[in-house]
Amino acid sequence: MPAHSYAADLELLKSAALEAGHIAMKYFKADVSVWEKKPGDPVSEADLVINDFLSSFLRGARPDYGWLSEETTDSTERLGKSRIFVIDPIDGTRAFINGNPHFSIVLAILEGENVVASVIYAPVHDELFEAERGGGAFCNGKPIHVSDRRELKDARMIADQRMFDRIDWPTAWPDLVLPEEKPNSTAYRMALVADGRWDGVMVLWRKFDWDVVAATLLITEAGGRVSNHTSEPYIFNQEVAAQQSLIAAGPVIHEQIIKRCGQVRLPHPSRKTKLGKASAVGDKSMSEPVGTEQLLHIVIGGELKDVAGIEFENLQKVDFVGAFPNYETAYNAWKSAAQRTVDSAETRYFILHAHKLLDPETGAHHSV
Repeated sequence: MPAHSYAADLELLKSAALEAGHIAMKYFKADVSVWEKKPGDPVSEADLVINDFLSSFLRGARPDYGWLSEETTDSTERLGKSRIFVIDPIDGTRAFINGNPHFSIVLAILEGENVVASVIYAPVHDELFEAERGGGAFCNGKPIHVSDRRELKDARMIADQRMFDRIDWPTAWPDLVLPEEKPNSTAYRMALVADGRWDGVMVLWRKFDWDVVAATLLITEAGGRVSNHTSEPYIFNQEVAAQQSLIAAGPVIHEQIIKRCGQVRLPHPSRKTKLGKASAVGDKSMSEPVGTEQLLHIVIGGELKDVAGIEFENLQKVDFVGAFPNYETAYNAWKSAAQRTVDSAETRYFILHAHKLLDPETGAHHSV
């Protein structure tokens, strides 16, 4: 038993998650209103209805707790609270909107920087994952544990194939078993690692606290490890409630992943500027300062003949997103476009940076 029991808080989270799941199913595959909070970031009517219910239910029961939710404007008030709720009303909104079952209700309680109770509920699958600090991890009341796999080769990894296909990894990755369709919910992906169905999950990009808090406790209580890609443990409830990256697996596989990707440079989530992913080789940054120079960056996308190549299936169908004066603005446009095709390996978006300009009138090549 833990030194302090959080059983009452855990029961509160479970009750809230089950009712929130019941609400979600009323809207699932129904005609719901959908809009974008910002380009590439959809939200549905159901997200807000569930957020309102959870706020009323949980804060009504624990009025002294702070609040952090994806669908509530953040406030620094939470930083002064000893305990806070961390909520994602629907984790995997895109899946929910598209009628895909892999979405979840995600609830957790932080005490300071530590997760002390968490629940992840996947209502379509009727899977209720729960964990209490020091009390183990469970799915539908049965104890769960991460897989005991000790070799990275042929490991079952929830990750994007394109990440492993990069040509600049110092050491080629061994063969991995990847999902044909990744669950859109980060928390549910991590829950599948906690119960041993998958060996690991890997995301080399920022994840917000509401994506990973609940499942971090679930995995650690199930015997696994969660960290960023440099093996630094998560520190939750900071001013910017986000983490640099996500590596979650059993302890042996986790260490093997870290050895391969620990040198990748990624922007720190506390930085206000959104920078691109950096190269895995030579510790080089792909970012560039934003100044007064207007350097041509073109964002385009289309269907490739080969996911590992550069030949387009049909140039007449290439999507021209826009022309941008610097890498930062181009990257933001690329990210919004790329998120729309996250489950299509063949449809890819790219940034073209014009290093030379050809002037047909004079025959001159102008270096940029």
